[in-house]
Amino acid sequence: MAQAPTKQKLWGGRFTGKTDPLMHAFNQSLKYDQRMHAADIKGSIAYAKSLKLVGILTAEEEVKMIKGLEAVGKEWADGTFEPKEDDEDIHTANERRLSELIGPLGGKLHTGRSRNDQVATDMRIWLLDEANTIKDYLKALVNVLVERADKEQSALLPGYTHLQRGQPIRWSHLLLSYAFSLNTDLNRLKELIPRISVLPLGSGALAGNPFVVDREFLARELGFASVAENSLWGVADRDFIAEFMMWASLVMTHLSKMAEDLIIYSTAEFGFVSLSDAYSTGSSMMPQKKNPDSLELLRGKTGRLFGNMAGFLMTLKGLPSTYNKDLQEDKEPLFDTVDNLSACLRITEGVIATLEINEQKMRSALTMDVLATDLADYLVRKGVPFRETHHVSGRAVALAEARKCQISDLSLKDFQSLHEKFTEDVFNVFDFEASVERRQAIGGPSRKMIARQIETLRSALANA
Repeated sequence: MAQAPTKQKLWGGRFTGKTDPLMHAFNQSLKYDQRMHAADIKGSIAYAKSLKLVGILTAEEEVKMIKGLEAVGKEWADGTFEPKEDDEDIHTANERRLSELIGPLGGKLHTGRSRNDQVATDMRIWLLDEANTIKDYLKALVNVLVERADKEQSALLPGYTHLQRGQPIRWSHLLLSYAFSLNTDLNRLKELIPRISVLPLGSGALAGNPFVVDREFLARELGFASVAENSLWGVADRDFIAEFMMWASLVMTHLSKMAEDLIIYSTAEFGFVSLSDAYSTGSSMMPQKKNPDSLELLRGKTGRLFGNMAGFLMTLKGLPSTYNKDLQEDKEPLFDTVDNLSACLRITEGVIATLEINEQKMRSALTMDVLATDLADYLVRKGVPFRETHHVSGRAVALAEARKCQISDLSLKDFQSLHEKFTEDVFNVFDFEASVERRQAIGGPSRKMIARQIETLRSALANA
């Protein structure tokens, strides 16, 4: 094995005194940024190739350096890498170990490169990989919603505004409303990925690379869509992290809204749905309880992820130009956001796939007053202006309430006392299935429109 060079920090030449041990621990990020080990090795291998292209490395040195980097990467993958006390971060640790394996040649790897452009590159490589995995989880969740909606079109329930019963809809229509929100999130992620896929490597510490490495070569080698055109911006930009966390906060907001609906619908007072035991817990005191803890945690995680985003924006808002150590605070909130969002998407998929619906309970919640709008529409079809029919329908509801009966129990004479246009066919209004099927316009809950929505989403998933 090659002789390792004298141990020193990457920035140590300027300093003669020792670092306060507390400061060393305060400054160190290896404990959490080591999860970027593969991204750091990948970036370093590409950079070694670029150094050979400009004559800094010979062909033999390039091969030796790449083999050394691959050996370091294998140690991380095998779990045999041994961090040292002076390893400040993943970049220092990898370069230190590389030099232990290949000797002084390892010191050439940092030629023209700074940890400033290196960490920015690693973050983007890592997040691109994670974003693609999250995209797959999101697609799987949308698919479960769509397929469930296709199978359960017969179930009718009230649609609510202000948590008050409004009009009858299909259960499928509600599921598809969630799916369309999440499909829009898929589109947003697709638009965000090119803004993550911008190469900072070759920007140096801030003023660019003095050895004129081929940055377009580096972009191709690392799979980046474009190159950071300004080196000051390249090392300092963390908008892609802030934007990803904003995006994740919006996804979680959609999951939280769906969770809130299902929590309400799973109560005994509603009884529309029942969660699988796999996604519920019991009470330590009350044996009858079945708590929707999975859904409640989804609501809770939403606040956590929003907090990650808001906290990081507060870090960014006061920084002067280029790199500042404050930017080390980008990793923990991003890592936490990625981990929790990934888990939440998979948990939600499991909840939706396994919950049971009670179609009878849903139907029993449909009282005739939810057809009051249909009653108004009946008169509209007979030429009466809607503002007038709305008033007439309201009077019918009030009359039924006074009689303590359903509006469908009113007699033809009662209806005709409210408006002369009512005839015997008014009683055809009081059919929930017919009410839903009358809504044939795009976006409605009729079977024809449900089929259209399903096809739209299946097509979107196929092209996502």
